Amino acid sequence: MDIREIDKRKLTLDDMRHEDSDGVEFWYARELMGLLGYAQWRNFEEAIRRAMESCETSKTPVEQHFAEVSKSSPMPNGGYREVRDYKLTRYACYLIAMNGDTRKEEIAFAQSYFAMKTRSAELISQRMMDLRRLVERDALRDTETHFAAVAFEHDVNQKEFAVIKSKGDAALFGGYDTRAMKKRLGMSQRKPLADGLNGIAIVAKNLATSMTAFNVEQQDIRGARPIEGEHVANNQSVRGALVSRGIKPEDLPPEEDVGKVARKIKADERQLKKEITGFSSMGGEGGSTDAK
Repeated sequence: MDIREIDKRKLTLDDMRHEDSDGVEFWYARELMGLLGYAQWRNFEEAIRRAMESCETSKTPVEQHFAEVSKSSPMPNGGYREVRDYKLTRYACYLIAMNGDTRKEEIAFAQSYFAMKTRSAELISQRMMDLRRLVERDALRDTETHFAAVAFEHDVNQKEFAVIKSKGDAALFGGYDTRAMKKRLGMSQRKPLADGLNGIAIVAKNLATSMTAFNVEQQDIRGARPIEGEHVANNQSVRGALVSRGIKPEDLPPEEDVGKVARKIKADERQLKKEITGFSSMGGEGGSTDAK
């Protein structure tokens, strides 16, 4: 997502922001749900319920951030009916987004938007990239765990599995095995290679590893040498696709250690109550609210 798209989405969220008579900002849930990727109110209300539970778990008064209100909704026959809605503080919106699927751009953007005290598009963009990289790294971790289980069930021991992974890395990274790539990236040998890789390289490793695990199971490939050959071939295929588009994975610049990125995001979340706006009570319960 480029800066222009971020600015566009940011502007939309800014337009949805209301202020009560005391100048406290809030958002209406029914106005917000479409922008978060929800088409049906009952599904979005379930996300609101989970966010309320998160609020309670953090020992934050729910009523300060989620105020149930009634609004008039037009009917097809020209009449009106009362429907339930919620006035949400910035913190409430953030909790709803945190309970969503970060693989959806709407959710990742909302998490970043509502977490930031500043409205800088550049900062939001960086946080979205950090979140996406964590998701990609977690996906690779799950795939590698599955691959290990499959390999062990197909007559590979722990030492042989480490060799298979390293040979696969050498095939993907133009001859640089796991140890050599860590040195090339300036990483500690004690850290997993993927923790310092560029996002494209993480996705490439995940694809090649998924292909190997799938074929080993489907074709019942057994033994270290045959599985190593399969893994090398799959990594070579993925490398070929990248190189054909002008991308050499070994030349991609390293990125900040994914563990540090995760800790940074967690630290941001711990400081959220101190930094986020809209922490004062919205006041009042129920009833329609006229907002400017």
